Formats: sequence, C-alpha cells, structure tokens
Amino acid sequence: MNIGFSAKDEQFRQHVAQWMQQHLSGEFSTLRFRGGPGDEDFAPLLRKRWEQELAKGNWIGAGWATEHGGQGLSINQQVIFYEEYARAGGPGRMGHIGEGLVGPTLAAFGTAHQQQRFLPPILAGQQFWCQGYSEPGAGSDLANITTRASFDTQRNEWLISGQKVWTSLAHEADWCFVLARTEPASKGHHGLSFLLVPMAQSGITVQPIKQLTGTSEFNEVFFDQARTCASNLIGQPGEGWKIAMALLGFERGVSTLGQQMQFQNELDEVVRIAKANGAAQDPMLRQRIAHAWSGLRVLRYNSLRMLSGPQDGSLRPEATIYKLAWSTWHLELGKLAMDVLGPQAELLAGAPYELTRLQSLFLFTRADTIYGGSNEIQRNIIAERALGMPRERR
Repeated sequence: MNIGFSAKDEQFRQHVAQWMQQHLSGEFSTLRFRGGPGDEDFAPLLRKRWEQELAKGNWIGAGWATEHGGQGLSINQQVIFYEEYARAGGPGRMGHIGEGLVGPTLAAFGTAHQQQRFLPPILAGQQFWCQGYSEPGAGSDLANITTRASFDTQRNEWLISGQKVWTSLAHEADWCFVLARTEPASKGHHGLSFLLVPMAQSGITVQPIKQLTGTSEFNEVFFDQARTCASNLIGQPGEGWKIAMALLGFERGVSTLGQQMQFQNELDEVVRIAKANGAAQDPMLRQRIAHAWSGLRVLRYNSLRMLSGPQDGSLRPEATIYKLAWSTWHLELGKLAMDVLGPQAELLAGAPYELTRLQSLFLFTRADTIYGGSNEIQRNIIAERALGMPRERR
C-alpha cells in the first residue's frame, strides 16, 4: 500500500475532521477521549446515542460494500476516518464489534436473509454485539472450547450450554456470536459451529468482572440451555473454526489505525506532562519517549503494509506480528507514563478516588500481553504459521 495520501484524500480528511468537530460537541463533548480500553464502562447510554449520531453521518460501516449498506470507502479513506476519529477524541465505540467483526463476517459467510436481518440495525447504531469466544479453559488456546450446542429438531433451535469469559460489554449487548461445539465427540478445531445468540433470554446470565482499574467492562456469561433459532447458524455445522479465524482476520483491519491514534493521544499526554513537570530533562526518560515515538511509527507502517493484502479475513504473514508488537509497545508506554509522573503516579486527588487517565492506562496495560492471545502464544503463531518452523510438541 502507498503510505502517502492524494490531494483528494486530504480533502476527505478535512471533511472528517470538520464533521467530528461539529458533532462531538454539546451533550457528546463529555465523551471526548473516553470509553477506550480500561474505561469502556463510561457512559454507555450516551455512547449508544453517539453511535446513532455516527449513523446519521453515514460513518458506521463506511468501508462496507455498497450492496451491504456501506459507502464503499477506499482503504486510504477508511484509514483517514479512523485516524481523524481518534485525533478528535472520538469515544470508544460501543458498536465496534458489530461493525468491525460481525458485519464483515456476515458479508463474507452469511446468507442473504441473515445479511438483511442483522446488517441494517448495526448500520443504524441500534443493535450491539459481544463476542463469545474465550472460556476459563480456552483463552489463547481457543480450540479447547467446551461450550456445547445441540439441535432441538422439534423447535428448530440450537440449545447452548457452557461458559464464556472476558466478554466485553456483554451487559450492554443485544446479541452475542458464540463459538460452540456441536459435534459431541469432536476435539480441537473440529466440530465447532458459529452461532448468533440473542442475549435477552432466561437461559443467559451475565456476571461482571471487577478489575484493578475499578471498572467492570468484562463479564462472565453463563449459557444454560440458551436458545437460538436454526437460521442463526452462520455457515454449516462444523465450519465454526474457519469462520472464527476469518473474523479474527477482520479484527486486524483498518481499525488498527484508529487504535494507534488512541495510542498517540496517550503518548501526547505523557509528553505534555514530561514537559510540564521537568521529567523531559531526564536523559533516560527522553530516550524512552523517543523510543516510544519511533515504535509507534513502526506499528503504523506495518499496519499499512498489512492492509495492502486482501480484505477477506485472511492474514498476511506480517499480520501475525501485530498483536505481539502493539501489546508490548503499549505495556511499556504504561510504565513510561508512571515514571514520567513520578511520585504523583501513586497519589489520587481525593474522594471518590478515581484513577487518572494515565493511572488507568498503566493498570490496564498489565493485561495487554495476555488478552487476545498471550505473547507466548503469539510467538508460537509467528514461528509456525509465518516462518514455517516445526510445530511445538503438544
């Protein structure tokens, strides 16, 4: 991908920036720079209304194909939108999982009926999704899933039983996509199916997980004979692993550039404080700040290279390093933030003793190298899938 932008692209950038300035105001001004990782439980109702504001501007699904209700924006334009969104302080997206994961997956694997049913509410900012992948015994090693689904032929429904964990915003979601074992004797990635499950039913219990940050955007979700109709199976029974992996490929899409702009906002805050409190005069801290700045540029260029491939959920070899690279970089940024703050890093202003933005950043980044695939697992993936090295003994 050409990492430069044309004059037309820059005009589009100006349009996005102006729209954000005009609309991220009034009641939405309190959302600026809020709702990101470690802060995802901030003002969920207002952030849902913000999704509807985005929908009015046709920004939800802007990169989707026009036949699915999107604008069909080019990769360059999508990159620009995500960058300007984050630059303006756009809040963490309540609709990210629907727009970034469910939508592209349905476009690739869903039936026409499924697309017509589920895509419009996502585009309108009216239906919200959560992800039913990880389990207590199946995190980085996702193929260990034990959640089971059996088919009730009389009612033409799937019955789901099991437990999912670390489910972001499950308590705010209308639907969950669930990876479940539908072949009783199957093991590993065989015999799994991909189901869309309504959350508002008696067979589902959601329990929040309170974290070090004091927030609880993650949840445990218990399925006790939860039901979903047969038409909510994506693909065929047993194709769940293929679809789940494609979905994770979509997750490595253009939104990664928005994530990096959020990182830039955090780094800018660290630099601002370093200049204000004198920490910028410390040569070791200056070196670490420079290292963070250059590391973020490397992340950007690798993402642009990653996006030069097909946008069908398949992963180019360079995409395998992204999770390892950004999580390690972000972890170090959290440490740098505390060292720049100095003694202030250990103090809170007073009741109700809420964490500052950088304190929350530090605590939350402790988990970056674990969730979404631990660094150890990611290194195995790089070795085996990208470099073709012998598989580790199981």
